[in-house]
Amino acid sequence: MKQDLQMSPDDQMAAYTEAVWSGLYAKRTGLTGKYDNVRLYWEDEITRIFLRPHLQRLIERSQGGMRRVRILDLGCGSADGYELLRGVRRREADLEDDHVNLLSPDILGLYKGVDLNSDLIAQAQALYGDRPKMQFEQCDFTQGLNSAGGNRPFDLYFTSYGTSSHHNDDATMIALLADIARQSGDYCIVICDWLGRYSYEWQTLWTNDLSENRNMDYVVSYIYEKDEREAKRDELQHLWLRLVSRQEAEHIVSEASREAGVAIRPLQYFDRSVFTGRHMDTADYNPYAQPIRQVVNSLHETNVRTELQTLLVDYVPKPGFEFLNDYFEHLQMCWNTLVVYTDCLLHHYDASERRFHCEPDPIPASYPPVLQEAMRKMRGLVEGIGWLETGLPRENIIEPQLGYALRYLVMNLQQGLGCGHGLVGIFEIDKR
Repeated sequence: MKQDLQMSPDDQMAAYTEAVWSGLYAKRTGLTGKYDNVRLYWEDEITRIFLRPHLQRLIERSQGGMRRVRILDLGCGSADGYELLRGVRRREADLEDDHVNLLSPDILGLYKGVDLNSDLIAQAQALYGDRPKMQFEQCDFTQGLNSAGGNRPFDLYFTSYGTSSHHNDDATMIALLADIARQSGDYCIVICDWLGRYSYEWQTLWTNDLSENRNMDYVVSYIYEKDEREAKRDELQHLWLRLVSRQEAEHIVSEASREAGVAIRPLQYFDRSVFTGRHMDTADYNPYAQPIRQVVNSLHETNVRTELQTLLVDYVPKPGFEFLNDYFEHLQMCWNTLVVYTDCLLHHYDASERRFHCEPDPIPASYPPVLQEAMRKMRGLVEGIGWLETGLPRENIIEPQLGYALRYLVMNLQQGLGCGHGLVGIFEIDKR
């Protein structure tokens, strides 16, 4: 006898309700949330680009010694650090190459992630706990390396997205770095990631007095839309985090080297998320902050056309900080020049005739070379694909490439002083 498969309307609605609660029906967008487009296409990629030559050299050293790479991720969250590192690509990869990631499975010997938050460790376990070369452990790495990684050395000691700023007292950060220096093998790389002292997002917190630590009451308000953010203001999570400048980072590393009796040599500092940090959109710490991150997210969103004039930055200088004002003013002028030039190209290009009906002005030779290069590339792009009739070329090709051009501009003009949401330091310990 054939089974009756008819369901009542209530039964059918219950099935949909279950699907919604499972999270599988959640609408995914790159415009908001923790993993928005700026996180994926700017922040992660900027870190990868700066880290790439150092990671490649580390891998080559390990392979030369017939060893695989061991990684300790301090403050791993839900394995975000692993996902970031796994996406580092070979610079010389050609168009026909399929396998371009530096950290391939055969190169990884062990990835160990530690975090104080048990919920994040549980998420990491759910995602990657079945992989034999990946381990996760709950611990407080501000209490030293022994509580985090044991005594066996690693090749890469890694932090990301402000994790180092959980060391509110520099003494614990110095002690951790000294532990790493003492317990490391002959060679390792250390990545430290702090919140930048001089990010435009929190201009009201700027101070020239470096004699005392500068910690901030960091409100996790950016995960909500504006109206919901204001409604939940009293319920928002707060973090007490250390703001660090280049000068302070150098002091921390120097003290750790002295304490350990082992040289920790800086390889590179870089600022990440200048003008595009999460609190640009909230304006929680700077009343003049503009929602630039929101607009950059739009540039990288499929099938969404962005009003480019909303990308223009209007930096408001702070008296007494001329060296910072000069930097931000210069970056703002270069950023806005590229945006206005691209907007002009789009308005003067005739798709039917495949040419500009008004020739764009020549690029002044006085402009910084990186800006000239970005402008030339945007012109070549508009001329090259502006005539396409399918696939929404502006929304899906030109605007994302403008995003990458702006990212390239910021990366090449940053100075690693602590002027972005994140200040990242890359260091090496070489005992040979």
